[in-house]
Amino acid sequence: MIEVRELSKIYRAGRGRRVVALERVSFTCRPGEVYGLLGPNGAGKTTALRVLATALAPSAGTAAIDGLDIAREPDAVRRRLGFLSATTGLYGRLTAREMVQYFGRLYGMSRAEVARRTAELFAALGMSGFADRRCDALSTGMKQKVGIARTLVHDPPVLILDEPTAGLDVLTARAIVELVRRCRAEGKCVLFSTHDMAEAQKLCDRIGILHRGRLWAEGTVAEILARAGTSELEEAFLRLTGAASEPAGEAGGTAAEAVAS
Repeated sequence: MIEVRELSKIYRAGRGRRVVALERVSFTCRPGEVYGLLGPNGAGKTTALRVLATALAPSAGTAAIDGLDIAREPDAVRRRLGFLSATTGLYGRLTAREMVQYFGRLYGMSRAEVARRTAELFAALGMSGFADRRCDALSTGMKQKVGIARTLVHDPPVLILDEPTAGLDVLTARAIVELVRRCRAEGKCVLFSTHDMAEAQKLCDRIGILHRGRLWAEGTVAEILARAGTSELEEAFLRLTGAASEPAGEAGGTAAEAVAS
């Protein structure tokens, strides 16, 4: 459902340098599976998700969503995809219900379909109590739920979620995790980024360890732990990437390479 082959993203920096945010990353995420991109802040997770969601153009490599090439067929990809970015990007003067319904109409859904789907999602996420409250009056957790509902309103077969539970209270995070599990049970393909080792260990069918723009290891949690020779996912990350020996504050940084000016 998501096929990534040798995907790279390079940003031009000053003084004839470039920043390699992604370097020849390859992985596959299948229907009915939750695949987690695991790594610290700055590892390249958000860049990878934005490229797959067609918000950024890749510098090299290919990727397909439900058989559609992200570079050649971006509009078709977006119709098959639900993308939750790290920032909610809600319009404050719309209510939660209006926000979700607006996006449903953008996807070409009928008013009846939008109303039905909105009711289903608001019930699943416990949003009925603030459905008609303006977005600028919502808490962080409420806004994240609106973002999730907006992502799912057109019932896409593929979901890409960027840190969906970051900074949320326990109850809100649990509701979102349960919804992700429900999507997996419905056969959806779910790709999400996280730096929360415990969340990844509980939720993901397979994990890709991303560090400094490179995919260092992937597999089930059990496979990754066995490869690293440890029972802790955090320790496995440190051993497999060598991050424990890096200076403090640099573990998540992307690679920088000099290029000819």
